[in-house]
Amino acid sequence: MSQLRIGWAEIDTTPEGPVDLSGQYYHRVSKGIHSRLSATVLALESETGEVAISVSLDLVAIREDFQTELRAMVALELPDLDVSKLFVNLIHTHNAPAVDSITGLGWLAELPEALKAADYRKFILMKVKTAVIDAWNNRAPAGVASALGFARVGHCRRAVYANGTAEMYGRTDRDDFIGMEGGENSGVDLLFTFDANRRPTGVVLNLACPSQVMEATYQISSDFMGEVRQRLKDQFGESFRTLGQISAAGCQSPRDLTRNYKGEPDFWRADGVVEIGRRLVAAVNGTLRDASARIDFAPAFTHRVKTLKLPRRRATYQDYVAARKNLADLEARLPEAEAYRQFCDEVHHHEKIHGRPGPYDSKLHHFVLIQNNQAVIARYEQQDVEPSFSMELHALRIGSCAWVTNPFELYLDFGDQIKARSPSGQTFIVQLCAGGGGYLPSARAEQLGGYGGLIINGQVGSDGGKMLVDATIQAIAELWP
Repeated sequence: MSQLRIGWAEIDTTPEGPVDLSGQYYHRVSKGIHSRLSATVLALESETGEVAISVSLDLVAIREDFQTELRAMVALELPDLDVSKLFVNLIHTHNAPAVDSITGLGWLAELPEALKAADYRKFILMKVKTAVIDAWNNRAPAGVASALGFARVGHCRRAVYANGTAEMYGRTDRDDFIGMEGGENSGVDLLFTFDANRRPTGVVLNLACPSQVMEATYQISSDFMGEVRQRLKDQFGESFRTLGQISAAGCQSPRDLTRNYKGEPDFWRADGVVEIGRRLVAAVNGTLRDASARIDFAPAFTHRVKTLKLPRRRATYQDYVAARKNLADLEARLPEAEAYRQFCDEVHHHEKIHGRPGPYDSKLHHFVLIQNNQAVIARYEQQDVEPSFSMELHALRIGSCAWVTNPFELYLDFGDQIKARSPSGQTFIVQLCAGGGGYLPSARAEQLGGYGGLIINGQVGSDGGKMLVDATIQAIAELWP
């Protein structure tokens, strides 16, 4: 074992002026700031030269080229650093700008009154580069201690009906509702860091729920992860850092649909952010004392990076033929441009209904059905040209803990399989990391259909999910020879 050195940094990434908030099928030009956005960086190094630089961003999505560009920028400033050991994950807030430019119709067109994605990309890359360099330069002897807390945050968001279909945020007061598609996981995996004087300096907080209470609002927001960060700063001081990680949570949201928003906040507005922040901070405080008694200043530390190729989810010829017919019928009844206008009108009507919780858009709308069928056609025509999806897997051992990453909105089933089979004492699964692959649904979700289980929603299907689980377990096992 060798002495561990740790450096932390945090930098504000909030844009100035109005932005088009990313994450929905319709535009939301921001109207003020609920909470500021930031980038948090944790740099780890052992005496033997092992390195990991973990970057958490308040964004909804990135492509792999964002991380590649960041690595190139950092390499110019820190030429001796192995930048392949730098990886970026997202908290999946729907209340930040996009970093990838878009062109096309309706929701795929950039708005002239909002900050361009290309400009925000340049802005945030410069900010994150600065934070990475600061974290690396801040390295000092430190210790770590892991803990498992609990907080009621994430819930399955796909309702299942007697006709064998599922719907994201589907009504649960229907007489044909038979239950939720999947389970939930209230565990909160925590890794505390301490300075040489045993003073807590930060925490890695990992849970199976995206940070998206505010997703249907028009304010810039770091959502409940930002709330937790600020509460812990108020408690431990401004220099205390919180790095948020979202575990496998592609089917999860911060809303208990079976309670129908009774007896607690509806978790579509700011009061829900406060409540979840309170619950998560209680999980931190409930475990810190015990963790402080178990600080390891020379933990086992290994970091391996692998490239996996997973089979791309395929459309059958029958899918293709049906999609072409459906698309022709849909366009004949109502062309895409008019369908989009009506879709937006419906969204804005729903937004004005006092007390109505989200979502305000319907994933069964004529416009969305056009998008779904277009996606099936595009997948069929491209799948033989690009039959596999390449992804980067990071596997770390930090003491008795394993961290493993993937670029998907990974369904909870796969996360449960990894955690159950892992040989590590504690397993931190980090989704939406090192790129983007869309949803990776369970076999049941594919069978039941609905948003989150369709071809339009991701690059890899449940077969590839099983391969990802096996490859991830193998990567962990190699850290425990």
